[in-house]
Amino acid sequence: MTLDPEDSKLITLARASRARSGSAEGAAVRDETGRTYSATDVALEALKLSAVQVAVAMAISSGARSLEAAALVTAGDGPSAADEAVARELGVKALVVAGPDGTPRS
Repeated sequence: MTLDPEDSKLITLARASRARSGSAEGAAVRDETGRTYSATDVALEALKLSAVQVAVAMAISSGARSLEAAALVTAGDGPSAADEAVARELGVKALVVAGPDGTPRS
C-alpha cells in the first residue's frame, strides 16, 4: 500500500505518541487547515477513550470543523466501529491503520 506523504506523517506522529506513553494505541488526525493532532488511548477506571476518539476531541476542541485524514497505530485488530463512525462523520473517507512498526494494514 502506497500512502500520501502527509498520511505517512500521521502514522509517524501516532507511533511517536504510542511509544512515548507506552499505550496500546496511538492516533493522529489532520484537520481541514492542515493542523495535526496526535493522541493515545485513555484507560482510566472512570474514563475509557480510544486514541482516535481523543485525537478527534483535541481537533474539535481546537476549532476544527472537519478532518482530511486519520491514522491509527495499534497491535490490535484495528479501529472500532465508533472510531470509524467518528472519522466518517468528520469527512474522513478511510481511516488508515498501521501496526506498531508503522506498516499500513489498510
